[in-house]
Amino acid sequence: MADLAAKGETPEVLFWVGCAGAFDDRYKRVTRAFVRILEHVGVNYAVLGMEESCTGDPAKRAGNEFLFQMQAMQNITTLNGYGIKKVVTACPHCFNTIKNEYPALGGEYEVIHHSTFLQQLINEGKVKAEGGESFKGRRITFHDSCYLGRANNIYEAPRAVLEVLDADLLEMKRCKTNGLCCGAGGAQMWKEPEPGKKDINIERAEEALATLDGDADVLLNLQGVESTAPVLPAGSNRGGSVIAVACPFCMTMMADGVKNKERESDVQVFDLAELIASAEGLNA
Repeated sequence: MADLAAKGETPEVLFWVGCAGAFDDRYKRVTRAFVRILEHVGVNYAVLGMEESCTGDPAKRAGNEFLFQMQAMQNITTLNGYGIKKVVTACPHCFNTIKNEYPALGGEYEVIHHSTFLQQLINEGKVKAEGGESFKGRRITFHDSCYLGRANNIYEAPRAVLEVLDADLLEMKRCKTNGLCCGAGGAQMWKEPEPGKKDINIERAEEALATLDGDADVLLNLQGVESTAPVLPAGSNRGGSVIAVACPFCMTMMADGVKNKERESDVQVFDLAELIASAEGLNA
């Protein structure tokens, strides 16, 4: 961003990478996938680089309002200094904080989650999910992020993105407004879970796997889930099934759940951007 500003240029959109997108090895792949899509369609974007700091979401959810405001004001000063108007991010936590918390501190921006941004690119005909990996016949189920769904009412955009893949989309019983948290929100990512019968991410992973498998017996034993087996499309392929996510926290928790069930060989966890980049033939 500093390089563009030195030339007197302003990007169409600022890509807010986020802590996970910058430092978590698994989610760095999502950052790279999304950037490849931006460059492929010719979006004029920029990143803050070393000038980007944590949005303050974990501090605020953990109850440290003072730290949150310090981090938020530092970011707002940077963004306003560059005259940023439009921000896109692949993290629902960053999205929610910049969109809903920053305005009270002087940070007014148009904030878009990458699922909505990808949907816009698809609707404009810039992304067609052609020329790369085919997902036809593969089973995909989408896990709703709490901060994307219940907090900001974004349910259809990620599903619209997945529909372009021409895969077999299967909905978990606990989805959309009735979705189940992955277990990492509210700063829970940074602590061990309280004692209980089962970790939340294990419960959610079991539901996702049972949905992909069409296993009514497993679904029957999950609290709050109907016992009816999902209707699997004829000719759908169980091998290479995918749990799709749109959040770095959900990515970690769902992947850990799949590992706990020793299902990594036939079920993978991918972000929407990775799936689209793969379908477009943009993976490095």
